[in-house]
Amino acid sequence: MRLGVLLNPIAGMGGRVGLKGTDDKVAEARQRGAEPRAPERARRMLTRLAEQDGGIDLLAAGEPMGAGEARAAGFEPQIVYRPSDTNTTVAENTAGQTAAESEAATTAADTAAAVDAFVEAGVDLVAFVGGDGTAADVADAVADTGIPLLGVPAGVKVYSSVFAVSPEAAADVIAAFDRTEQREVMDIDETDYRDGEVSPALRAVASVPVADGLQSAKQRGGGTVEALAEGVARDVDPETTYILGPGSTLGTIKSALGFEGSPLGVDVWRDGTLCATDASEAEILDALGEKNTIVVSPIGGQGFIFGRGNPQLSPAVIRQASVELVASRSKLDDLRALRVDTDDPELDAELRGWRQVRVGQFKTRMLRVV
Repeated sequence: MRLGVLLNPIAGMGGRVGLKGTDDKVAEARQRGAEPRAPERARRMLTRLAEQDGGIDLLAAGEPMGAGEARAAGFEPQIVYRPSDTNTTVAENTAGQTAAESEAATTAADTAAAVDAFVEAGVDLVAFVGGDGTAADVADAVADTGIPLLGVPAGVKVYSSVFAVSPEAAADVIAAFDRTEQREVMDIDETDYRDGEVSPALRAVASVPVADGLQSAKQRGGGTVEALAEGVARDVDPETTYILGPGSTLGTIKSALGFEGSPLGVDVWRDGTLCATDASEAEILDALGEKNTIVVSPIGGQGFIFGRGNPQLSPAVIRQASVELVASRSKLDDLRALRVDTDDPELDAELRGWRQVRVGQFKTRMLRVV
């Protein structure tokens, strides 16, 4: 198989620092201490792929868009596109440009040009590492070519159904898929998203390699949570610090606790006091107490409890707290399993297994984290 691989080097950088995305926010993300997420996730996918005996002929975009990660995983990629000279990394740079400047310089035009080069080189599949915006750019570039695409999720928001559930799962799909199907590419306006409004728009329909259980379904929702929220509010412990995740279910719980929280952010609350609102990872860590509980609801249709839409709930945060799962009955009816993708494979393994999910004032349901 001839496989084209590229990554968006800034994808997901805004997540842990509370920016809910990186579009037009790269400089601010770095000022808040954000670190690149996509390169490590690309390495995880490529390392797993290198372990497969799949006869992969790897084509890649030049640094900082994937070639280095391919080499680190043991491949000798054919470089079919290089970002312009002003986009080169420190290793290739002769003009003193910093790595941060080089990452910021890559654009959607670079993604399109790299995919065009893959198409011209006759790839059988394009694998990309990024979020919904990158997915839309890749889908536009392969439109009418018949070439399928597959995403490795690295963005803050992942509403499209063209992504594998993890970097390792993406490698498994690439190595073993025997069919494709049409999947939706969705994207949202990040400015509206930061203001608490989610309006996913259909950007494209793309051909995607399919392996059951290794890809995300599109997001769906529904169900009422008033009784659930009343139960959570009734059972709060005044000595516990509660880290309340994003989403409409948690919004109802926040209202039951007596405050209007950030609809798409993470809020920290303790004994009637709002300790932090729309908090970044660092702000959450600063607000933690001796006893901490994260309250999150899985994403409808996908089942992710960590790793989609809430990267502020980082491994450092999760390891200092217990986890309480909440969801409406209708949401769980649409889920076969729960999922995690924290950027820490060891923590992901610790979180797997049967979990109790609160669905009402007193009722719970068991569902497995896979």
